Amino acid sequence: MGERMFHNRGKGKGSGVKLDVLDIKFEFNGGRQTICPVLLRDGRETILVDCGYPGFVPLIAQAAGRHGVELETITRLIVTHHDMDHVGSLAELKRANPGMEVIAHELEAPYVEGDRKALRLEQAESTFDELPEEAKPHAQQFIRFLQSIEPAPVDRTVIYGDKLPWCGGIEVVATPGHTIGHLSLYVPAMRTLIAADAVVIEQGKLNIANPQYAADLEEAVRSVERLLTYDIERLICYHGGMWQGDARKALQELVREYKS
Repeated sequence: MGERMFHNRGKGKGSGVKLDVLDIKFEFNGGRQTICPVLLRDGRETILVDCGYPGFVPLIAQAAGRHGVELETITRLIVTHHDMDHVGSLAELKRANPGMEVIAHELEAPYVEGDRKALRLEQAESTFDELPEEAKPHAQQFIRFLQSIEPAPVDRTVIYGDKLPWCGGIEVVATPGHTIGHLSLYVPAMRTLIAADAVVIEQGKLNIANPQYAADLEEAVRSVERLLTYDIERLICYHGGMWQGDARKALQELVREYKS
């Protein structure tokens, strides 16, 4: 799947908004993986949504460069939640671009800034003693990796329902469940929902991201239901990229699957 770019070519509000899906492919845990940060531009602002694992700054720079964007021109970085594959390179990016504003939900900010222990680290540590001995070395390595995630300051916190005044207006969508303050973003000018990890694409279907590790699975399903209240022409998942087909129908089927 190549990187896709969608331009809103209409006149009036939102005209000139550009959206780039950065498909970043890499090797991880012995397998080939892809993550999909998003770039939003409106001629004045260049906004990056999520930023990959630690050490991913060169990969992000390469992907953004293919769309004519240099990292030092990014004005804001929106963190959808504090998981390692979404904030891993945040501190390094902030050092490279000190003027870039970092934005996160008020419930996620303490995790991003390192004031609270990451949920995934708590989960890994709490289950360690129950693991068979042969699994413990790998688990210890994973725990050390999580502990190595560098915190970074959050410049602006948001709450659900906030309307951010860039790119024709960006709504902060309430999608808790995966983590306690997980957010998605709706760009009405493009009828586009940037889902982050509210939903993922797996084997050609939408699913809840790692349901066994969700902070609150029932809340995660309610968040999917909430997405159905939006007029979505394009649905972008951090894992899986752009959904091909009827997004509303796919979301409805996912809700039915979890409620049946």
